Amino acid sequence: MKLARNYIDGSWHAGSGTMETINPSTGEVASVFSPGDTDCADAAVSAARRAFERGGWSNNPRKRAAVLLAMADAIERIRGQLVAVSVSECGKRTAEMEGEVGAAVSELRYYAGVARTIFGRVQEVGEGQLSIFSREPIGVAAIIVPWNAPVTLLARSLGPALAAGCTVVVKPAPQTSLTNALMIEAMAAVPDLPPGVLNSVNENGHEVGQALVVHREVDAISFTGSRHTAGRIFEASAATLKRLNLELGGKAPAVVFADADLDRALPEIVRGATAAAGQMCTAVTRVLVESAAYEQVGDRLAQHFRALNVNAADDPRSEMGPVIDMANRDRLAAIVASASDVLVAGGHPDDAPAGGSYLSPSLIAVDDRTSTLVRDELFGPIVTIERFGDEADATKSANATDFGLAASVWTRDGSRAQRIARSIKSGTVWINSHNRLFAEAETGGYKQSGIGRLHGLMGLDVFMETKHIFSEAGFVPAVGY
Repeated sequence: MKLARNYIDGSWHAGSGTMETINPSTGEVASVFSPGDTDCADAAVSAARRAFERGGWSNNPRKRAAVLLAMADAIERIRGQLVAVSVSECGKRTAEMEGEVGAAVSELRYYAGVARTIFGRVQEVGEGQLSIFSREPIGVAAIIVPWNAPVTLLARSLGPALAAGCTVVVKPAPQTSLTNALMIEAMAAVPDLPPGVLNSVNENGHEVGQALVVHREVDAISFTGSRHTAGRIFEASAATLKRLNLELGGKAPAVVFADADLDRALPEIVRGATAAAGQMCTAVTRVLVESAAYEQVGDRLAQHFRALNVNAADDPRSEMGPVIDMANRDRLAAIVASASDVLVAGGHPDDAPAGGSYLSPSLIAVDDRTSTLVRDELFGPIVTIERFGDEADATKSANATDFGLAASVWTRDGSRAQRIARSIKSGTVWINSHNRLFAEAETGGYKQSGIGRLHGLMGLDVFMETKHIFSEAGFVPAVGY
């Protein structure tokens, strides 16, 4: 079995000892990785700093564009292997991982184009006074990647960081260390990539992440994960005033009006709720239904959930895979068991492998907007269904959490869709669709769903500084007029 090692300054390094990851579909060993430590983190940061300061990367946008294109091609060449390993490590279905790898390739190619189109501006602020505003890379960026989308969530931070001219240190989740190592190996083999620009350090715990967050030579942190961990990053990075990009939790509502096309809406809402077994920040977790359609939507959603094929992630019949591990399965099952109005109670499917951490989706009716089921991110296949009266009530309900990452609105009335979308405090609102994500389109959170934006042109912001250069050059007076 291939060992996932640490990649520092152009070379692979084994840490002290090895750790195993478990396949959520079978309960068997999925991969083996070598965790790093604070010395590895320091070496990686030092290598990234040298690569940044020596030039040839941070000041060469054409090279960065060419390298990003070559990285995209390298990832595409290992698509099959990368999908298979990711499926075994994080438990996402094969079709989901194929889409994720494709999205990562698209992300790298998009930012290859952006690398050659980073512009500043010039302004004459007074007579003979010239201000030049340039956009420059911030320096060394640490990218902390979660396990639930290990390919896309690396690419969506790595792409803009490299396009901006930064050098990077990646810290993958322990559950998906081999997925990360395969990506790093493919990208690091690009001939024009200078040593030290791309580094990666594994860990099993918090030691490496903590070292990166407090390191004085790390200028920016891009983190995707829980708001609890983000709070610790915020506090630990305060002493060095690092630039932070934080994409945190979500509690995405699907707001369904009585005039919605339910034949189209409900299957997509089910897919939005069960993708990655509900372990996505943008997953549908609340279905808000206008009173006139409440009973029909509830009955049909329950039918969809009961009929869903929950099985091994690599099984072609599977419509939803396992959750990440047994501890999370048990945590989620306990939440369902303690709820009072459970319409569909998830459990271990009869035909799924016995050793896997399976939990079929649950549907729970809720009429209290202060309930923890409504307010807290559960991160699993648990969906609440709630009733609303009019548009104002729908908006109030949609905004009844501390999160604001994503939402969707379902109605045939275009003007209503726009009114509701603009009134929901969320970074993304889809109309008659859900989970449509693109490299070109910024995503990010309101409220406690995060700071900053990823994807699109704004994805560069955390990795760049704006410099003002002022000169009093004077002017040449006209002669003969």
